[in-house]
Amino acid sequence: MPQFVLFSRVIAGASLLLFAALAHAEPVTVASATSPDKVLKVSLQLDGGMPSYRVERFGQEVVGNSKLGFQLRDGRLDRDLAVLGQTRRSVDETWEQPWGERRVTRNHYNEFTVQLGETTAAKRRLDVVFRVYDDGLGFRYHFPEQPNLREAIIDDELTEFAITPVSTAWWIPAGEPIHYEYLYQRTPLDQLPLAHTPMTLRSSEGLHVSIHEAALVDYAGMWLRRTDGQRLRAQLSPSAEGWKVRRALPFNTPWRTLQISDTAGGLVESSLILNLNDPNVLGDVSWVKPSKYLGVWWSMHLDEESWATGPKHAATTAKTRKVIDFAAKHGFRGVLVEGWNPGWDGMWVGNGYDFDFTRPTADFDIEALSAYGAKKGVHLIGHHETGCAIEHYEDQLGAALDLYARLGVDSFKSGYVCDDGQVDRRNPAGGPLWREWHDGQFMARHHLKVVQEAAKRHIAVNPHEPIKDTGLRRTYPNWITREGARGMEYNAWGQPPNPPEHEVNLVFTRMLSGPMDYTPGILSLKGRHGQAIPSTLARQLALYVVLYSPIQMAADLPEHYEQHREAFRFIEDVAVDWDDTRVLDGEVGDYVTIVRKDRNSRDWFLGSITDESGRVLPVSLGFLEPGVRYRAEIYRDGDGADFRSNPFAFKREVREVTSADAMNIVLAPGGGQAIRFTPM
Repeated sequence: MPQFVLFSRVIAGASLLLFAALAHAEPVTVASATSPDKVLKVSLQLDGGMPSYRVERFGQEVVGNSKLGFQLRDGRLDRDLAVLGQTRRSVDETWEQPWGERRVTRNHYNEFTVQLGETTAAKRRLDVVFRVYDDGLGFRYHFPEQPNLREAIIDDELTEFAITPVSTAWWIPAGEPIHYEYLYQRTPLDQLPLAHTPMTLRSSEGLHVSIHEAALVDYAGMWLRRTDGQRLRAQLSPSAEGWKVRRALPFNTPWRTLQISDTAGGLVESSLILNLNDPNVLGDVSWVKPSKYLGVWWSMHLDEESWATGPKHAATTAKTRKVIDFAAKHGFRGVLVEGWNPGWDGMWVGNGYDFDFTRPTADFDIEALSAYGAKKGVHLIGHHETGCAIEHYEDQLGAALDLYARLGVDSFKSGYVCDDGQVDRRNPAGGPLWREWHDGQFMARHHLKVVQEAAKRHIAVNPHEPIKDTGLRRTYPNWITREGARGMEYNAWGQPPNPPEHEVNLVFTRMLSGPMDYTPGILSLKGRHGQAIPSTLARQLALYVVLYSPIQMAADLPEHYEQHREAFRFIEDVAVDWDDTRVLDGEVGDYVTIVRKDRNSRDWFLGSITDESGRVLPVSLGFLEPGVRYRAEIYRDGDGADFRSNPFAFKREVREVTSADAMNIVLAPGGGQAIRFTPM
């Protein structure tokens, strides 16, 4: 064989071996950071120009190599990338919430930013930012200003979460008609289809992980789609225009978040979502008032009265006066009135074009009622149901909020009742209406517009059928609460009603995103046509502590509170704004015990609920102030209580306790317990 032929074959063989070695090489770590106490480590890697990340906890892998990047309209931005530079910093600060689960929040993290650039002729650039906390992490993309990319049209995000430990998932489906209003399913993670966030995982070894997002601004909400095994990929909520997101550069995406804890309670106590949002931009927000309220509301869900005008109309001047009187007598600051304005007659669901938000119906004197309430220290709470006619609502938004501001209505509830994917949007070409999703970019812009316009007039906002909470209440503290889950009204007419485990699940899933206006306190324990609510009497009281919201509704009818006067006493007394919050014990879907310290007194409140199983939970009172004797007012399930057969068995008792004491919390099946601790 000629020597040059042999030499050529040797070179060719070596090239093939080198190519094969490169193809199977491990990803190269280009940046990493540990959390302040070295609990977590995050690594950013490049594999042949393709970025990925991985997460370890105490040296054990939690998230395996997971891809990063985008499918843009003009090509993928997830390959042929090289490091252009990187920066890092550490932050340890505290900040005070104007209202919230706790007064002071610590924000302690290590951060690195890697600037990536394409090695191809396109030369597009993309930055990736990671913030690493001891209890989790957040990462986001930054599209910097650049000559070769003026606008990003994102067809999808390629972000992955490759969960390593074998895990169970608690989740609700995404891409379905009723957005977030489902009972939570519990399945192995490797059986997950398409899910909303927050989604909660528990490994076979007991590690708890929640996947969510923070600071969702002018961007599509993130769903999670399982691609293989336990590998999840971000799927952005759709847009009528075809793409998922369209933004001029520069801009940041929302943070993709992982909260990680040994315990389920550790997820609840984490402040990661809030910390990843920008500080308050509104300045003095003392006009945002945490409080409790009543409503002209539950009777319509019972089908005893109606939103529509006519003989069953609930929102009348006479009816509202009576509710204002009851609110004033029992110390409630607000009265919500639904059905006060024209547009409720006929089929308004998904068809809100008859709604007028600037004037009342003929039988509702909003001027006189506002004045009447003001004399008694009670504020009307406004209501704007849009029926998903978004731009019809926006056309009236300024005038509607001006009306509220003039009348002293300093908070309002909004509604977006229609099937998901059926939100109306005008076609700029004048053709058929476009259809949007509740959590697409169009609705992200809309909700923030409403909040900003309300803030100009010192009005707080409580949207129902909302976009999910991602912690923007830190930046806009008038975004005071929202729905975004299967709430109490399903106990009036839902088939099935909410089972006892649902409210426990909410604590460790939906509530990780932020406050929820669940509307508790149905002491009659009856829904429409006598449908039994799966709860004991004491459980309805415990929900005021367990399910956090800075505005809490006493949702039942006033006459039912008169019938259960001893239980109603706790609803009168319970605080809504907190100095501190602690989870004493709990497991996803099973039970939870939470204590909160009132921001405006030295009182502590305890709430504990269980699923369909009765439990005895030992509780240490070490959270109380040492050396102080407390009067414990205990509202508990009575002997023989059971949500199925004996829901009204109830006992109120008083005892003296100190921080050195312990108690056994005895919960009936479907039951609960509420305690107020007051220094003596």
